[in-house]
Amino acid sequence: MRRFFGLLILVTVPAIGLPAGTARADSFRDDQWHLKSLKVAQAQSLSLGSGITVAVIDSGTYPHPDIQKNLLSGISLVSGESGKGQNDRVGHGTEMAALIAAHGRGSRGVLGISPAAKILPVKITNTTAAPASEMAKGIDWAVSEKADVINISAAIGPSFEVQDAVRKAIAADVLVVASVGNRSSSAVVGYPAAMDGVLAVGANGRNGKYSPSSFRTPKVQICAPGVDITTAEPENRYADVGGTSPATAIAAGAAALVRAKFPNLTTKEVINRLTSTADDIGPAGRDDECGFGRLNIVKALTANVPPLEGGAASGPSASDGPPVGDGVSSAPVARRPEFASPAPTAAASEPAGNSSVLLFGGLAGVVAAGAVVLALLLRRRGRGAR
Repeated sequence: MRRFFGLLILVTVPAIGLPAGTARADSFRDDQWHLKSLKVAQAQSLSLGSGITVAVIDSGTYPHPDIQKNLLSGISLVSGESGKGQNDRVGHGTEMAALIAAHGRGSRGVLGISPAAKILPVKITNTTAAPASEMAKGIDWAVSEKADVINISAAIGPSFEVQDAVRKAIAADVLVVASVGNRSSSAVVGYPAAMDGVLAVGANGRNGKYSPSSFRTPKVQICAPGVDITTAEPENRYADVGGTSPATAIAAGAAALVRAKFPNLTTKEVINRLTSTADDIGPAGRDDECGFGRLNIVKALTANVPPLEGGAASGPSASDGPPVGDGVSSAPVARRPEFASPAPTAAASEPAGNSSVLLFGGLAGVVAAGAVVLALLLRRRGRGAR
């Protein structure tokens, strides 16, 4: 289906297609242009994300045939609802989970960045609205379940609950990856991407350059593909999605590959490895469009990265074999200092009901009159599987 979300305006056009199990070749893998752009086949020859659990805090994750083997029993934190987090009325959580860890069906279906990683679904909403308290509880639960990476393809206004939960996650060495948001004339960068210690992700387009849909902010650290991204959605269908939501999920998948390849790295060191090896695509040095640059997964898995203060250098071990070709250098990468963020502002009060809107699609939060108002900007083109 094609949906345009914005300030609670929804336009839906039904899509017609065949179920995912239909036994004939499909084009969805070919449509995943970001796999070639990121040299994912080469990256997956180095790491598949084995042993890594990625919590997806979202609208639930449907057991799509392309994901179900990697789908763990999760939780629903939606009021009055029980379950394992494996139903998804919105579709957004399934789309993000597939980008992270879809295993596909042979050559059919879609493939995630880390197809051997496990998805821990943490459902916090059945709609496009949810209070920050559910997000905070979801983060806490994911940490208690020993998640290695937490994906939050969403943004909210400042919330003490969310800030406390994220700080506890970072203290537990859990990597939080969050979207900076999509551009709006009235928006500011949202949480948790605004927090220190979180990998804040923007979007780039097919041309490898900054996508104008991605929010410009000093908080952004890296960009990943976020335009016309083909992924899976309920029920047994596919969609093209855009914005910083899919970019964040792709970056979370890359983080899973790095954590599997370098299991002794701390969360801070994983972020340093991803940002230090990014391709600078904007003005020289760090900028407000893509931070340190565009995600380069192969380089993140092969480069010798100088250590953070008090840490040890990380790079390919002897057992990893020789450095891979294709222009990837094994020379040390210059370390980039962490960006110091200003102190967070006080959290706004969050009334119950629809006044606190959870932004799927990554638009940043706007705080006004004591309420958090977030607009949903997610472009999706749904297609039936073949």
